[in-house]
Amino acid sequence: MSAELRITLAGAERVVAAGTTAGEALEADGRTVIAARVNGQPRDLAHQVEQDDVVEPIEVSSDEGRAIVRHSTAHVMAQAVQEMFPEAKLGIGPPVDNGFYYDFDVEQAFHPDDLKRIEKRMREIVKQGQLFSRRPVSDEEARAELAAEPYKLELIGLKGGADEEESVEVGAGQLTIYDNLDPKSGDLRWKDLCRGPHVPSTRSIPAFKLMRSGGAYWRGSEKNPQLQRIYGTAWESRDKQEEYLKLLEEAEKRDHRKLGAELDLFSFPPELGSGLPIFHPKGGIIRKEMEDYMRRRQAEAGYEFVNTPHITKSSLFETSGHLPWYADDMFPAFELEGIEYRVKPMNCPMHNLIFRARGRSYRELPLRLCEFGSVYRYEKSGVVHGLTRVRGMTQDDAHIYTTREQMADEIKSLLRFVLSVLRDFGLEDFYLELSTRDESEKFIGDPAEWVEATEALRQVATESGLELVDDPGGAAFYGPKISVQAKDAIGRTWQLSTIQLDLNQPRRFGLEYQAADGSRQTPVMIHRALFGSVERFLGVLTEHYAGAFPPWLAPVQAVGIPIAEAHAPYLQDVAKRLRASGIRVEVDAADDRMQKKIRNAQKAKVPFMLLAGDDDIANGAVSFRYRSGEQKNGVPVEDAIAEIVSAVEGRVQV
Repeated sequence: MSAELRITLAGAERVVAAGTTAGEALEADGRTVIAARVNGQPRDLAHQVEQDDVVEPIEVSSDEGRAIVRHSTAHVMAQAVQEMFPEAKLGIGPPVDNGFYYDFDVEQAFHPDDLKRIEKRMREIVKQGQLFSRRPVSDEEARAELAAEPYKLELIGLKGGADEEESVEVGAGQLTIYDNLDPKSGDLRWKDLCRGPHVPSTRSIPAFKLMRSGGAYWRGSEKNPQLQRIYGTAWESRDKQEEYLKLLEEAEKRDHRKLGAELDLFSFPPELGSGLPIFHPKGGIIRKEMEDYMRRRQAEAGYEFVNTPHITKSSLFETSGHLPWYADDMFPAFELEGIEYRVKPMNCPMHNLIFRARGRSYRELPLRLCEFGSVYRYEKSGVVHGLTRVRGMTQDDAHIYTTREQMADEIKSLLRFVLSVLRDFGLEDFYLELSTRDESEKFIGDPAEWVEATEALRQVATESGLELVDDPGGAAFYGPKISVQAKDAIGRTWQLSTIQLDLNQPRRFGLEYQAADGSRQTPVMIHRALFGSVERFLGVLTEHYAGAFPPWLAPVQAVGIPIAEAHAPYLQDVAKRLRASGIRVEVDAADDRMQKKIRNAQKAKVPFMLLAGDDDIANGAVSFRYRSGEQKNGVPVEDAIAEIVSAVEGRVQV
């Protein structure tokens, strides 16, 4: 009689026979439930349970389940590639947001036709129902089996120190190899170094598609060989995959780089270098509106405007603590008169110098300093992306200095301020992320103070009523932060505003204020970036609105379109009255036919079109046409002006 084991299964105690697998205990079909969580750790369904194990299902539709499906699909893709390109050497193949990739060292870059053939072979492998079989190996055994895979050998040498993506291969524990086995004969078809878990068989992969290929440096370093990376996507159902592909199609239409060129907003001249955009007059108008709005809101909220230079002695960043932790993200130093200088990657150290420039009293606190400061960060060329990942940017930066007693109320007020501003820009769907310290050595300062700062942020975030998601280890080196995650019009999430608590820099700079009892105290410093950067925020807004900005932000708010040339002077007079009310208006007096002028205005995404012919002029009216194609005829000019002005002042979308 076989021994029995007591386990906890989905919250209830249960007795099972020794040798029972997690899949058998869960009665998993390998379709809906594709893996198990045993004592909090993800495991294959073939994992044998032990006494007192706590076993829970991992469903294919969960985030964890999708990641397992995607990593399993990456294995299938690598198998197909090595069958078709036997000389290909394997890099890594982790799951990523919405999909997966695998890196290969091959002589020639993959062609789109190659991807079609690889995908076809993958579908054949999936149909075969090959089994994923886990096999523990020693380091020496792994090196012997993978002697022909130089990148895998390098990962074995890095065991325990690999980054998040590489950890899918080796992690910190015992090495394991996953064999892909023929379901009938049990013969080995392919194998890969991997921690797992995986779906039970390739038939458990419901839907996938290869997307594209491109170059990628091994382990992300330009000093290493460039490999070929194939990206794919995989989902729990064909319907979910189709939904995602439609989202991608819509996202492509909204790509701010494409719209920026079509609407003549900004460009990226190669003469300037990667990640350094220039703004054209129409883009400049949007930036000015954004900045003017923020200047007004900050002035109303008690902020004081400051200005700091673009370069500084490198020693400033040694004082702040940035240099040891942030040097890789800075542009290289340069020397002047025997002194090392750097272009600034952030404004906070300079704001500390402003605080320190004279004695401060508790009566001045909270002291709120703000600046539209240009900063420069060395982003690798592979991650630079339009306006959303640049090397030169303008931060709407603020640093608030408070007493310990004021800290919680100031954070609460700041969060309300941030959310009200984002709502004025048309963003409504938010959640919060709390980035905290972990056990790594990248953080400075007293752990007890970190606990105090983290709990202050957590309390404010919880009281806000918004969903709060933890981000362990995601804090800046000097303190924890709340970041506002906003969803755009098609459901994508963007990290926007951040509020960071800093109990370290004030001490490093020797900042003090005189308290009510005459003692000298160190202030608390709060870092606040609302847009994040003007460039990135404008890129997000461009995609959120698909280039059809609300009237208050639109470069051209109204365009007059005469039905015939003789009607142009009348519309010029209407335009003059609109300009007197602060409206940006143009009159299209070109030789084109009226219908083409309407199409041009629609293509330029102008919010309001004012048409005029004989009847309109006779009645002191215009025909009002909207971006939607809707039209109202015979609108008195005064009413038309009032409607446009109201839409602009109310910051509404039309």
